[in-house]
Amino acid sequence: MTDPADRAALRDRAMALYDSAIDAARPDLAVSAALGASPVELPAGGACHVIAVGKAAGPMMRAALDKLPAGAPGERLIVTNYENDTEIAGVRVFLAGHPVPDEAGLAAALDVERIAKGAGRDDVVLCLISGGGSALLPAPVEGIGLPEKAEVNRLLLGCGADIRQTNLVRQCLSRLKGGGLAALAAPASTRSLILSDVIGDDLRVVASGPTVAPIGTPAEAIETLKALGIWASVPSSVKDVLRSGTRPAPASANEVQLIGSNRMSLLAMREAADGKADIVSEELIGPVEDAATFIVDAHLASPAAPVLIFGGETTVRLRGRGLGGRNQELALRVALEAKRRGVAGPWAFLSGGTDGRDGPTDAAGACVDDETLDRLLAAGLEAETFLGRSDSYHALEASGDLIPQRPTGTNVADVQVFIAGLRPA
Repeated sequence: MTDPADRAALRDRAMALYDSAIDAARPDLAVSAALGASPVELPAGGACHVIAVGKAAGPMMRAALDKLPAGAPGERLIVTNYENDTEIAGVRVFLAGHPVPDEAGLAAALDVERIAKGAGRDDVVLCLISGGGSALLPAPVEGIGLPEKAEVNRLLLGCGADIRQTNLVRQCLSRLKGGGLAALAAPASTRSLILSDVIGDDLRVVASGPTVAPIGTPAEAIETLKALGIWASVPSSVKDVLRSGTRPAPASANEVQLIGSNRMSLLAMREAADGKADIVSEELIGPVEDAATFIVDAHLASPAAPVLIFGGETTVRLRGRGLGGRNQELALRVALEAKRRGVAGPWAFLSGGTDGRDGPTDAAGACVDDETLDRLLAAGLEAETFLGRSDSYHALEASGDLIPQRPTGTNVADVQVFIAGLRPA
């Protein structure tokens, strides 16, 4: 019989490794390092306008202000999610909706456009970009309004679209995405420091690439919506815009630099495990069902590695009107798959967002173990019932496995760790 203390120790260790992943993605340190090595240089009479957008906007702005030339003129603006509220002297802060855009985000987008359009030839527009920027900065193209954009966003979130598919569509419906912000700022020079929440670090996808370039064309966006099975549900005004062939303006000449990523967090987790861990996958993507099977397969195939590390961003197809997030559903499915495959305990599995949030819930993810399903059954509940209505949150709440929401000020996608004690015979 497993000592409960052994199981608790595995859970504590999983949480410690999760903490190390978040610490490695600290945006303030990343910005300081980037600007310390290559400070912003202004021509005589020039101004430095700083625009920080995303879940890590607050700490990125603080670090940037510490590195700017003393007394450098220019505007300072933050756009971040409500949970990451911050106050910085001399900085205007917009709090906006995520993952569904709202009117506050629209107001923020208009102010960003004002700053970009007002930048002069001798000015620098320093853009500090992190995950979440797509939803936080909606600027619908002519012909559609915010309600239509929000509806498309809702459809994409509910059908299992990955981040590249989602942001391809978003770019084609936005004035600022796909290089639009950099184009508006011309002839000022634009410099972007990007904290990537996108697996593979395609910078066109991070926050929908406001200073980079389009992912694809409106025609490709249409094909994507059809392939996802949601084209028929898209508002007619959105269909008209996409059929017109209008696309985001190409990016003007500007400097773009990656300063942090999911991979860096995974390496930090391995180091925190004293090197006694394997990074199994840096691209844990696709449906949560497939990811759960992959994780259990990896455990059963790696008896010499008690700590297995994964990173990525899975997708969930909504099946009902329940509550949850991709990390919560993945954790619950791993518990089911491990039980089905006869994985011996004790073991613990954690899946969490580095931003400290998971879906429209007050959880950051979940940490399950080999007794999660037993705790549910003792309460007269079955995991499969909850999954059938996309309600992983309430299942994990009942089993005591939720990780409370903990806004971290950063965002480099999700991390997972499977830690085993005893091995199957």
